[in-house]
Amino acid sequence: MHRHGYKGRKFHRETDQRKALIKGLADSLVKYEAIETTLPKAKEIVPYMEKLITKAKKADLHNRRQVISSLQTIESANKLFDELTPKLKSRNSGHLRISKTTTRKGDNAMQARVSFIFDEIKEAVKEVKEVKEAKVVIKTEKSTVKKTTVKKPVVKKEVK
Repeated sequence: MHRHGYKGRKFHRETDQRKALIKGLADSLVKYEAIETTLPKAKEIVPYMEKLITKAKKADLHNRRQVISSLQTIESANKLFDELTPKLKSRNSGHLRISKTTTRKGDNAMQARVSFIFDEIKEAVKEVKEVKEAKVVIKTEKSTVKKTTVKKPVVKKEVK
């Protein structure tokens, strides 16, 4: 038998079990903002979540109901709409990152971490650039020039 035209991975599960697995992974990802799972499951969850994030950015009633039906709990859907999508507004796509971690001890399965990519660091860098531009303020008083400097804020990158 051929596999032409079949999309997605089966994970050795029936259709309803597979849908429940994807919903559960998506719900956990929204709830904890990062999860660690096997690499094939991670690769399967990213397009699913990207579509939900795109719907959540529109934030109308129809899209909210679609996202609620695609996640397991209403609380996680509300968190996606109220807390996570405002942080992701500047991006058009690529809201999630997959990073390979280790292999599982029992069956040597490749593990991967799926996490959101927030643009807080980019916003902090923009603020630092604005401060650098405003660094030298020239005041003129009776043909004398005084230079005053503004302290730069320290930006620390978070390593996860």
